[in-house]
Amino acid sequence: MIDKATVDQILDTADIVDVVSDFVSLRRRGANWVGLCPFHNDRNPSFYVSRAKGICKCFSCGKGGSPVNFIMEHEQLSYYEALKYLANKYHIEVHERELTDEERVAQSEREAMLMVNEWACQFFESQLRTEAGEEIGLAYFYERGFSEATIKRFRLGYSPDDRTALYRAAIGQGFNRELLFKLGLCKDDGHGGGFDFFRGRVMFPIFNVAGKVIAFGGRTLKNDPAKYFNSPDSLVYNKKDSTMYGLFQAKREIAKKDKCFIVEGYADVISMHQAGFENVIASSGTALTEGHIHLIHRFTNNVTELFDGDAAGIHAALRGIDMLLAEGLNIKVLLLPEGDDPDSFSRKHNSTEMQRYIDDNEDDFIRFKTRILLQGAEKDPIKRSAAITEVVKSIAVIPSPITRSVYAKECASRFGIDEEMLLREIQKYINKNREENYKRRERERRRMEAGLPANEEPLPTENNSEAPTPVAPTPSKPARLAADASQLVLRQEENIIRYIVKYGMCYLCDTEYDDGVKRPTSVVEFIYNEMSFDSMQFTSPTYAKIYEIALDSLKDFYQDLANFKEVAQAEADEQLVEELQKIDARGHNADSLKKEEEKVQARITANMASKVNEFSRNYLERRLCSHLDDEIRLTALDMVSEKYQLSKIHTQYATIATEMDRLLTLVPEALYNWKNALLDHQIKQIQSQLKQSTDPEAQKSLLEQLQQLYVGRSEIAKYIGERVVNPN
Repeated sequence: MIDKATVDQILDTADIVDVVSDFVSLRRRGANWVGLCPFHNDRNPSFYVSRAKGICKCFSCGKGGSPVNFIMEHEQLSYYEALKYLANKYHIEVHERELTDEERVAQSEREAMLMVNEWACQFFESQLRTEAGEEIGLAYFYERGFSEATIKRFRLGYSPDDRTALYRAAIGQGFNRELLFKLGLCKDDGHGGGFDFFRGRVMFPIFNVAGKVIAFGGRTLKNDPAKYFNSPDSLVYNKKDSTMYGLFQAKREIAKKDKCFIVEGYADVISMHQAGFENVIASSGTALTEGHIHLIHRFTNNVTELFDGDAAGIHAALRGIDMLLAEGLNIKVLLLPEGDDPDSFSRKHNSTEMQRYIDDNEDDFIRFKTRILLQGAEKDPIKRSAAITEVVKSIAVIPSPITRSVYAKECASRFGIDEEMLLREIQKYINKNREENYKRRERERRRMEAGLPANEEPLPTENNSEAPTPVAPTPSKPARLAADASQLVLRQEENIIRYIVKYGMCYLCDTEYDDGVKRPTSVVEFIYNEMSFDSMQFTSPTYAKIYEIALDSLKDFYQDLANFKEVAQAEADEQLVEELQKIDARGHNADSLKKEEEKVQARITANMASKVNEFSRNYLERRLCSHLDDEIRLTALDMVSEKYQLSKIHTQYATIATEMDRLLTLVPEALYNWKNALLDHQIKQIQSQLKQSTDPEAQKSLLEQLQQLYVGRSEIAKYIGERVVNPN
């Protein structure tokens, strides 16, 4: 378990923009950053990141959260695993007690698999420096032109040509043999032992976007018919979706240049990185999939497929074009001279020559496809018609109508056919694609409803009619109400908790306490005083927990606030001295010089007050959005997420009161509305009991209670107006 001081340090240090940028290409938009959501197939940026709030959220699928919650969701880690991830990112020493045997057993299989893979990667790296490793593995890498820096960057290694070298070492380290088998590092020998799967091969570790080793590729150096072995699918690795080789090393350069090159093999990626083209990735020896494209789309919209100039390379280029187009990416294709691949070509040419070749030979997809398909078909109407059809099919998958129109115009000009006719053909294929996608979704829905495995098709419906695709239900909100509480009470409770989550530690007013002393009162303290006076309680367990956390945080908050003010005051004093020294006394008399000094001091004082307000506002919000309890964390996130903020244009020439400016009005009003809702709920309960009661004495008692409730509601109406006497 990580101690509280370390947790607080991690939460205070982690910068949400910095954390999310490791996985998503972000662009500044007003006060926020925005990018494509990493949690669903996002074509238009809907993932917003707020550095001021320290949170992120997708306003399409709803996922996001604090840095901790984001890492939990994205990397599928537990709360404490996510904290350790952030601690490692920011070089924070984690203080924790030793885990018990029971806790070790309870650790997730996924974490254990990542640990085994990391150990295996270190094992392969170390074997590269043995006598056999240097003679075989290192010699091969040097022969390919890989430098020591490149070998270290990609963590290349060697698996000894020993049947059980890794297996013995892993068992000796206490690793579970079943995990070795699941990860494909070893195979069961059928006699209670195991043998190495990658023996005698040079090793290429495969990393996820976060830099964790999730799989391996091994290349044989013998006359083996299987040139490459790759890790099987596992809990941490899926060939179709997990990652693309080199993405971890390339992601920053891809985002920076807003472009990526896709090649075929491991060596292609490494050689091009070494040649200075670091925005290069490969699909780990498998065909390009929607999962791979989704990963690419997080970082850029611009893709160039870089393939060999032989028939196989051309076929691979054609195969991937439509899938990339369907995701809204801008596609170009570059074929290398016949006999060359990206690895050999990059070793033959320097970076300037390579860049010149790319600039001169990079083709837009439509020009590439028409050129390839029309080869030998100039005088054959049938082949020419088939080529046009293939291009039309590609244009039809493009999601943007404007882009489709531009390509249709170019296609019509290139083929010399009527543009309107071409547009009609494109629309025909668009409709066909929609119908096929609809049927596919319906089959998948029926399969899931029938509980069938992914490779088994459900029985067709009797009349083959397809019911509309059901909308996925919104995740249920936390259990906020007792069984007998009304929805109106829920809404008012939610409003109170929202003020606590967003502004709980902000100063609201001064309150005179029983000892006659006036003290500054925060929002949560004001709410506590009002609730205590009327013996009010939250009916929702989750809201009650948030309220208790807020109260328990008060002591720490005031101590942390005092420390923050001390540091801020020292910085303000230092800034004041610097600013005063910069004032040019020339042209000023004593009075005007004093006014200038007062302006500087007022500005610095206002800036410090703004910093204190921001600290107070973010204090509780950040902790709740990073809380261990899932219900608390997700509820807090839901309440603080705001997609839109008032533009600076509106505040440049006029002062517009924000919600925070109006807290002294809004918080008491919210409390009165809550009280009124509770009274209304109680009145309805008693009225219901009156209808069912036949006992005169019981009826009399109920009427008296009802009268008292009416009086209470009338008193509340004096504060909030007749408009709320009947809350319905």
